Amino acid sequence: MKTIKRLLEKFFSSPNNLTLFRVASIPVLILLLLFSNKVCAFMAAIVFSAASITDMLDGLLARRHGLESTLGKFLDPLADKLLISSALIMLIPHGRVPAWMAFVIIGREIAVTGLRAILSEKGVVMEAEQLGKYKTGFQIAAIIPLLFHYSYFNIDFHAVGVLFLWMAMFLTVWSGVKYFINSQEIIRQ
Repeated sequence: MKTIKRLLEKFFSSPNNLTLFRVASIPVLILLLLFSNKVCAFMAAIVFSAASITDMLDGLLARRHGLESTLGKFLDPLADKLLISSALIMLIPHGRVPAWMAFVIIGREIAVTGLRAILSEKGVVMEAEQLGKYKTGFQIAAIIPLLFHYSYFNIDFHAVGVLFLWMAMFLTVWSGVKYFINSQEIIRQ
């Protein structure tokens, strides 16, 4: 039992391991969303929530213990994009997310990832700005109730999720435009 505890402590003490855990949760999320029932919806929301918590923890751990790395700065936003995109795509056939909204959000994420690749060739690692962090937070806040979908405790989780999804889409577009404007200054240098 102590060996397992030590292994878990070692795993959860590395920010990149937490990021990889987020990526590893995606197939589980997809599998759960292949089924349209209350139990799978609840379990998918729990898996997504646990994976989303690691987004906050890996950054906190990296900054607190001086473990920030170029690899982590690349992997962390990529893991976020994969997790969020997977959830959005899987929610489309269930009718919980309009396909056009998923396209706008995912399209922005792909475009920004491409821009980051171009900037990295110039030796520039552009970290996420505060607006981008709010964007991710609202995307997560939208997806969790959309995953729950059903009413629990007389709360219409789908309606809550749709409200947050509209806010997330607004922040997604705004932060994407801002990202491209800011990068133009760097590219011209």
